[in-house]
Amino acid sequence: MLVAFSVAPSGGSNPDASVHDAVAAAVKIVRESGLPNSTDSMFTTIEGEWDEVFDVIRRATDAVGAFGPRVSLVLKADIRPGHTGEITGKVDRLNEALRSIQ
Repeated sequence: MLVAFSVAPSGGSNPDASVHDAVAAAVKIVRESGLPNSTDSMFTTIEGEWDEVFDVIRRATDAVGAFGPRVSLVLKADIRPGHTGEITGKVDRLNEALRSIQ
C-alpha cells in the first residue's frame, strides 16, 4: 500500500506563520519509522502494510497537532495487495515509458 499524505496545522494565532516546523515534525516521524518514504513539496508518500502506514500517519498528525488547535490532513492511497517496492517501481515504469516514446 502506498499512501500520499499532507498534514499541516491550521487555526493558529498567527495566520502568516510558516508551517515548516510542524511539517518537519511530521516528516521526522515518517523517516524514523523505517518504512520506505519520500517527501516532495506537496506530499509525503509512505509504503507498507495498512496498520503500520496508518500508525505512522496518526503519529505524524498528532505531532502537527502540537503546533495549532486544528490539523488539516489530506490522504490518497493506492491499495494493491501483494505488491511491494511500488514507491520507486511506479516511477521507474513511468520513466521507462517516457524513454520509449522519445
